[in-house]
Amino acid sequence: MQLPFTIEQFYDVFREYNTTVWPAQVLLLVLAVAAIAMVAVRRSWSGAGVSTILAILWAWIGVAYHLAFFTTVNPLAYGFAALSVAGSLVFLWQGVVRRRLEFRFASNTRTGVGLFLVVFALVVYPAWSFFAGHRYPNLPTFGLPCPTTIFTLGVLAFTVTPYPRSPFAAPVLWSLVGGQAAFLLGVPQDFGLLVTAVVGVVLVTRSRAGNARMAVSS
Repeated sequence: MQLPFTIEQFYDVFREYNTTVWPAQVLLLVLAVAAIAMVAVRRSWSGAGVSTILAILWAWIGVAYHLAFFTTVNPLAYGFAALSVAGSLVFLWQGVVRRRLEFRFASNTRTGVGLFLVVFALVVYPAWSFFAGHRYPNLPTFGLPCPTTIFTLGVLAFTVTPYPRSPFAAPVLWSLVGGQAAFLLGVPQDFGLLVTAVVGVVLVTRSRAGNARMAVSS
C-alpha cells in the first residue's frame, strides 16, 4: 500500500502537534482518569459524565489533530476528521441526551478486558513508544487517535447491557485504519488496535444478545 506521506513526515506531524498543543496532553489524561473514576464510583450522572468525556476526546481527535495537523500530509485526514466528529456526536446523543450508556465494573471477562485496554492505552502504549526509540515530542501521546481509540473501547467494555451499537462504529473503524500503522509505519504498539477491533466486534455482538434478552423478558 502506497502512503501519501513518508515515515519522517508522519512523525514530524506528532512533533508539531505535541509542541503546539502542550499542555493539553496532560488535561486529556486527567479527563481519562476522571472517566475511570466515574465508572468506579457510580452516581446517577456517571453515564452522562463518561459519555461527555468520550465525546470530548473524539471531537479533539477530529478537530485538533486530523483537521489541524494531519491534513497537511494526508488528504484522507478530512474523512478521518469527519468520522471522529461523528463518533463524538454519537457519544453525546446516546450517552448524554438519551442516557443509554451506563458503565460499571463487574466480576466478568468484559471488565477484565476493559481494564487491560485502559492500562494499555494510558501506560503500556507510551512506555512501548519510548522503548521503541521514539522520544517526546516525536511520539503519539494520549489524545491522538490510536491510544485514544484503545482507551475508548476499553471504557466501552464497561457498558451495562443492553446498550446501543452506534458508539462502537467510529472506534472499531479507526482500529482497522490505524492498525495499519503497525505494519506500514513501524509503530508496533498499534498492533493493540487490531485487538481492540476484535473486542469491539464482540461487544457489538453482546449488545444484540442483551437487547434480545430484554425483548424476551418484556
